[in-house]
Amino acid sequence: MMKNNSYAIITCLVMLATIMQAQAQDMPVDYQAVLKTLDKKGDYKANVLKVNIPRNDLSVTVDGVSTPTPFGFGGWLAMTKGNGGMNVMMGDLVLLEDEVNPVMSALLDSGLEVTALHNHFFWEQPRLFYMHVMGHGKPADLAQKVKPAVDLIGHVPSNRGSAAPSSSTNAALSQGQIDTAKIAKLVGHEGEQTGAVYKITVGREDLSVKEKGATINARMGLNTWASFTGTDENAVIAGDVAMLESEVQPVLKALRRNGLDVVAIHHHMTEARPMIIFLHYWGKGPADKLANGFKSALNELGKGKNK
Repeated sequence: MMKNNSYAIITCLVMLATIMQAQAQDMPVDYQAVLKTLDKKGDYKANVLKVNIPRNDLSVTVDGVSTPTPFGFGGWLAMTKGNGGMNVMMGDLVLLEDEVNPVMSALLDSGLEVTALHNHFFWEQPRLFYMHVMGHGKPADLAQKVKPAVDLIGHVPSNRGSAAPSSSTNAALSQGQIDTAKIAKLVGHEGEQTGAVYKITVGREDLSVKEKGATINARMGLNTWASFTGTDENAVIAGDVAMLESEVQPVLKALRRNGLDVVAIHHHMTEARPMIIFLHYWGKGPADKLANGFKSALNELGKGKNK
């Protein structure tokens, strides 16, 4: 009896191993090629290829607590079949601050979309950001498009020193040294001076946005703005862009093309129609160059004249 039971157990284990092996071999050939192209590991379940992009190169602490990579630092890409023989690719990439904009540029330059940029934690060291990506095409093409961005992860040198800002840098950003008339002319809109800051705010009068029956206008937050401070030669810019869904990718490309860093992509309202996406950006350099970068983003708004 014992012998028969042992035989039955062995038979079950062999069958289970055979089934698992068969399942492992079920990964479509084109998805196997994706893993090879990206030089990453992954698996195929529920008709979805999942590509693992963990940040094993980082030692992360959150509020002083050492946290392992699976705790929330495992980036990924996923593919599944859509219409017309094409695949939909989505993903969430875990990035250091210095990696965000180089990776974003690589994605945009390859024809992929960046759909969100945000944080998942407070008080983490090093600081991490999460970038969502979207693509549509054949698996081999998607892999080739996303590979330059994936290859940058963990290989972007930091361009920020740890030294405190010098007094000469602080002096260069003193009040009242920007030619605001020139800035206004370049942007095409007048601004307001508050202390050392010159701020230009541009509403979206081309849109009719409602939230719970209320009209949302520029004063309610439906606006695009840019704040400048510093000198003509050495200025900084920060701002927010209010976009329709169809405007997000063109605005991202315009900002990155002009050397401005994108620091967040998110919603400010949850029930507003049409849906509005907000993007925050930052940059340093000559004031006129920064103004031209802002203007290039403004030029992408309202092209469709959606109401």
